[in-house]
Amino acid sequence: MDVNKARVSIFWFRRDLRLNDNHALSQALKSGEEVLPVFIFDTDILKKLPDSYDRRVDYIHRALIRLKQELLVFGTDLRIYVGKPLAVFEKLQSDYQVTTVFCNTDYEPDAIKRDELIKNWADGAGIGFRSFKDQVIFEKSDVLKKDGSPYTVFTPYSRVWKAKLTTESLLPFEMDAERFKKLPFEEIPTLEDIGFQQTDLTFVKPVLDEGAVREYDKFRDFPALDSTTRLGVALRFGTISIRECVSLALKCNETWLNELIWREFFMQILFHFPDSQTKCFKSAYEGIAWRNNEKEFEAWCNGETGYALVDAGMRELNETGFMHNRVRMVVASFLTKHLLIDWRWGEAYFAEKLLDYDCSANVGNWQWAAGCGCDAALYFRVFNPEEQLRKFDKELIYVKRWNPEFESKAMNRIVEHAFARDRALHTYKNGLGK
Repeated sequence: MDVNKARVSIFWFRRDLRLNDNHALSQALKSGEEVLPVFIFDTDILKKLPDSYDRRVDYIHRALIRLKQELLVFGTDLRIYVGKPLAVFEKLQSDYQVTTVFCNTDYEPDAIKRDELIKNWADGAGIGFRSFKDQVIFEKSDVLKKDGSPYTVFTPYSRVWKAKLTTESLLPFEMDAERFKKLPFEEIPTLEDIGFQQTDLTFVKPVLDEGAVREYDKFRDFPALDSTTRLGVALRFGTISIRECVSLALKCNETWLNELIWREFFMQILFHFPDSQTKCFKSAYEGIAWRNNEKEFEAWCNGETGYALVDAGMRELNETGFMHNRVRMVVASFLTKHLLIDWRWGEAYFAEKLLDYDCSANVGNWQWAAGCGCDAALYFRVFNPEEQLRKFDKELIYVKRWNPEFESKAMNRIVEHAFARDRALHTYKNGLGK
């Protein structure tokens, strides 16, 4: 051990790009060591992204710029690295006398493997590795049935979740900024440095709009009103605290609270059943004979099905990286039921395009739409896109915004609804009977 090297604990930013109410950061700053904050642009993740024009990478980059500005106030800076996490930590070990690595727990299968690799390295190097619950209120095995097994149906899970919630569950974690290691400012690597390009993204610090939350249950299904909270991306990358969100939901709106609980439900499903990332939770659905017509899939991707609401949603997604939640359900049902295309194709497309992409929620919601998930819509529930349009965009405001030529396209619809519905019911029934 080189006693001349500075002795530090490392705080590793990941899905928690904020200083306030950050559990593991708070613990690191209480550890007694100076804290070196780091972020790693993980090349194992970046190389899987198919397009250098990726709004999520741009979002992270801009969130890091804001973090650096906030840290400068405390006389320190964020050290940003590009590479494989293990190689970065080996370099940090050579530059510093590292005592402990602090981070917040991630529950996705790939993240678990990454963290096991770093923990094994840390154990071998005599370095502590400590992770903490931060992006959820209840994690892993916090909410279980009486027999110790995980819930696979939302309603009983949410009931127990709410019963377990206490005031202490929502207390924010304090930050002792005096414990940061003093660091000079360093320029952040540019997006071009890491192989990406600036997008049309406008980054704003997320704020909780109490008015929007109070009205959430009244207007959330109407895409033209844009009356959702738009906090999906902030929760995905941790630029806002889940404890702050739940506290407001408890005060203002149970429907929005239930949406936050759905997020945790899907996270614990993926944690306990990691195979569900690529396999139907209900294994019987693996017998469905998907048509998987590539031309029809391309038409769906491009918003050229001839169904006004479906096409508007896909064009909004392609142009902005966002799609209204009601419309997400319609386009997912259309792909899996009307076109009989495997839910995994749609899930992968959303994973590529969505700014607020979250693996567990994306997989969970796609399996819900396809009927094959843990607590899914029954297979014979087939959304009628025209009826959905009449109910939720009667004045065609949303459709005209994203799909202005919808009337001319309707003459050449990719498939007729009644025919597609009957075909889907027949195909599902046969597949489930195998």
